[in-house]
Amino acid sequence: MSTAAPVIPQPEQLKKKPVSFSNILLGAGLNMCEVTTLGQPLEVIKTTMAAHRQLNFLGAMRHVWSRGGVFGFYQGLIPWAWIEASTKGAVLLFVAAEAEHRFKALGLGNFGAGILGGISGGVAQSYLTMGFCTCMKTVEITRKKAADAAAQSSWGVFKTIYAKEGIKGIYKGVNAVAIRQMTNWGSRFGLSRLVEDVIRKTTGKTNPDDKLSALEKITASAIGGGLSAWNQPIEVIRVEMQSKTPDPNRPKNLTVAKTFSYIYKTNGIKGLYRGITPRIGLGVWQTVFMVGFGDIARDFVGKVTGETPVAKH
Repeated sequence: MSTAAPVIPQPEQLKKKPVSFSNILLGAGLNMCEVTTLGQPLEVIKTTMAAHRQLNFLGAMRHVWSRGGVFGFYQGLIPWAWIEASTKGAVLLFVAAEAEHRFKALGLGNFGAGILGGISGGVAQSYLTMGFCTCMKTVEITRKKAADAAAQSSWGVFKTIYAKEGIKGIYKGVNAVAIRQMTNWGSRFGLSRLVEDVIRKTTGKTNPDDKLSALEKITASAIGGGLSAWNQPIEVIRVEMQSKTPDPNRPKNLTVAKTFSYIYKTNGIKGLYRGITPRIGLGVWQTVFMVGFGDIARDFVGKVTGETPVAKH
């Protein structure tokens, strides 16, 4: 009498989260709106504090106001912040999703795969799209501006830098940008995933298909974003490398290490954390905007196109 062979259960196949075209467009649109509202003013204040490390928050606001009133808070918005906002999300989503999937396939959990996926996406962002945009934003915020009609335009400054220094000039400080982005997104992705796991266990939403509420998603992302500001020193280093603020004591041919040493010698440990307050504020604003308005926009796009974009948080 023959007996049936025992059925060996197959491990569940790991599925990669899809990144849809509508999600890319939605992310670009939301990033554009976020930076055009409160995002760029906070970015300008943060950069001003990092470049003029003797200024406090209110002093930085007064300095920015003196450079154009309300419009001073939107220096570098057009075209650089818009170019960055409309492209950085696509790079991050594609690279981070692919990397996170591959790390999970190697056996890593949500926390580890999230960190490494974020690091991969952040590095790709820096060298593909953010490098020259970040440099030109900083140049706009820190350069001396003439009060007359002969003042050089932003494009004019770009052409001058490119003619003098080539690609290296417009990508100045890109290695610092890469370190900032990889540590920023690595921390944000990993910590957000960790907080999400805690929330799921606390609320009993242990099934991956169980959706977190808007408040739960905002909480997880805000904590991840706020804690990721631990790397503010590299942001101050990045600003110093790209700054056009006159400083006769600034060493020539700055590297990340030389810039760190210079800032520490002249301003101490406090100098390395200049601008952390507006940076945390920027992180909270980005989180609330992208998560809160993102869900509303995602539902709207789903109704219009019949394709529901995948959440990126």
